[in-house]
Amino acid sequence: MKFILAKKHSMTQVFDEKGVVTPVTVLSAGPIVVVQIKDFTRDGYQAVQVGYGDKKEKNLSKSLKGHFAGKGSFAHVKEFKISPDDTLPELGAIFDASIFAPGDVISVSATSKGKGFQGVVKRHGFKGGPRTHGQKHSEREPGSIGGGLRTRVPKGMRMAGRMGGDRITVKNLRIVQVSQADNQILVSGAVPGRKGTLVEIRG
Repeated sequence: MKFILAKKHSMTQVFDEKGVVTPVTVLSAGPIVVVQIKDFTRDGYQAVQVGYGDKKEKNLSKSLKGHFAGKGSFAHVKEFKISPDDTLPELGAIFDASIFAPGDVISVSATSKGKGFQGVVKRHGFKGGPRTHGQKHSEREPGSIGGGLRTRVPKGMRMAGRMGGDRITVKNLRIVQVSQADNQILVSGAVPGRKGTLVEIRG
């Protein structure tokens, strides 16, 4: 299993040798450092904990300073679960964008953009009501939320509320280009989140 942490940079387009254009998302990937390895005997599951990004050491807590143990001072720490068939990396190993290659199929996880409190038309795709037949301001109203004989609102009723800010996983994205010099990975299609969002990539 291949994995890395990245930050969403921007979107652009890439032309191949036949002139076919592909929309891509530019991700600034790695390098990441293995700071802890978890196994079945001690932790009950198998995973690799990695650190990514720079943070001033004076801003780290004492527990994190001891946890990193001279491997660096990282802004982000994430775990990637490893199957029993995969080979565990060594403690302190460093991975960069070169572990991936063009054509690799990956899954990407990130936090989507927060859109605040939104109505049912934007949040759930409701059609809204008609402007005619004696109605003035019902274009974006939700309509009835009752159930006829019921005297309560059923659970799961789609209504207005907070939208976005959810963890989203997009599968089967394809890597178009890898720039080892800049540690950039170009992924076909869109990736959740705003610019600067932390992105988890799994191969």
